[in-house]
Amino acid sequence: ADMLTNMMGAIQFSNPKEAEQAKFFTRQYVNSMSPSNFVMTNPEVCEEIVKTQGQSILKGMQAYLEDLEKSPLEAFKMRQSDSDSFEIGVNLANSPGKVVFRNELIELLHYEARGKTTHQVPTLITPPFINKYYVMDIEEKKSLVGGLLDSGHSVFMISWVNPEAELSNNDFFDYMRKGPIEAIDVIKEISGKDKVNLTGFCVGGTLSAVTAAYLRGKGDESVNSLTLLTTLLDFSQPGEVANYFSEDMLGMIEKNADIKGVFDGRIIAMSFSLLRENSLFWSFFVDNYLKGKDPAPFDILYWNSDSTNIPADCFKQYLRLTYWENKLREGGSVVVDGVPIDFANIDMPTYFLTTVADHIVLWQGAYAGTKLVSGPVRFVLGGSGHIAGVINPTKGGKYPHWINEELPETPEEWQAGATEQSGSWWVDWHSWLKPMSGKKVKALVPGECENLPALGDAPGEYVKKVLE
Repeated sequence: ADMLTNMMGAIQFSNPKEAEQAKFFTRQYVNSMSPSNFVMTNPEVCEEIVKTQGQSILKGMQAYLEDLEKSPLEAFKMRQSDSDSFEIGVNLANSPGKVVFRNELIELLHYEARGKTTHQVPTLITPPFINKYYVMDIEEKKSLVGGLLDSGHSVFMISWVNPEAELSNNDFFDYMRKGPIEAIDVIKEISGKDKVNLTGFCVGGTLSAVTAAYLRGKGDESVNSLTLLTTLLDFSQPGEVANYFSEDMLGMIEKNADIKGVFDGRIIAMSFSLLRENSLFWSFFVDNYLKGKDPAPFDILYWNSDSTNIPADCFKQYLRLTYWENKLREGGSVVVDGVPIDFANIDMPTYFLTTVADHIVLWQGAYAGTKLVSGPVRFVLGGSGHIAGVINPTKGGKYPHWINEELPETPEEWQAGATEQSGSWWVDWHSWLKPMSGKKVKALVPGECENLPALGDAPGEYVKKVLE
């Protein structure tokens, strides 16, 4: 292992990206060949086989075959949590509310207020369309939605469809039009207000920023404030995700999406797991299949395995605009419906939340986005990683956060001047959001708008579709 790693470090590459890819895939190979991943060279596995008289390895083989049967040809869907312990709408995604709007791409959820009054400016959350929304309403104690409701906000959530091939021709900007833009129009009609506080997470954050820039470019001031959670606007530092892309690989990925009409979400889930291969892949491989153990119930890992497809046109366009060409950062280089997309149009207050150990969105890369918007910016660095750092509740949150009231040129300068704050970043966010949310008014009752009656109870139907 050391020899291979050192050899990759000694080779001189003409292209720095190729050097990173070589090191990344060498690391994948080295960790896959670890003696702990094989029956005869893992003493714990051998001991378990003897102790159970071979039943452990038989149980593991059965689990492996079951998982293999549920996997697409291109990826292996490994169980990471006890799936029987969770049910969407029961002990996950169970904040009360109504589906108040539906189109081919979204269901819009309106949550019940937790008091007689709420702030008059509603909040819309745009989750990533490569995952299901309920990581932000994972369960009562850790619900980001619940935290906003407790702070007196009127909360709406986009729930993306889990698409099949018939939706293949919906591109990234169709997701903008039929997602946050239609949702904003609906919320304005329900609330009777002309402003919405927009929040986006990861890919949903990029989509939210594009939406805000597009609307401002049209002279539409519906977006009152913008919150971007672990979001890239400038993809100059894309992290290890970029190791999956080369011109040849990109062509293969796009061809796969075209053939199926969608890009299978299980491929994305496996790709993200392999960014932390020892903790998110090989440890489960050993426990599940070599030791024959059942995975423990863990809500976030259950969500992580609950994959979502992406329409072929959306997937291809998103990859080209972001990771490959990084065109969105170039103001006006992308034009939609005659409107140049320019992040400098984002003149409303913007809150950036990043996390120090994020392996998908490097916080230093997210910091570059603060230089693209023109409005007042607050940048906060949370503890932990891409999910746990965001889902860090006010009560019982385990991770601190760092704040710097200044916004220097580089992330290193920002970090040097930042001060550590104990507890969840949610407290800081809610304090920032409050003055932009207006006075308290009588709480809206979900589904009671005459023109937009309830279509059903939250969490709706789109979120329940499972890939098979």
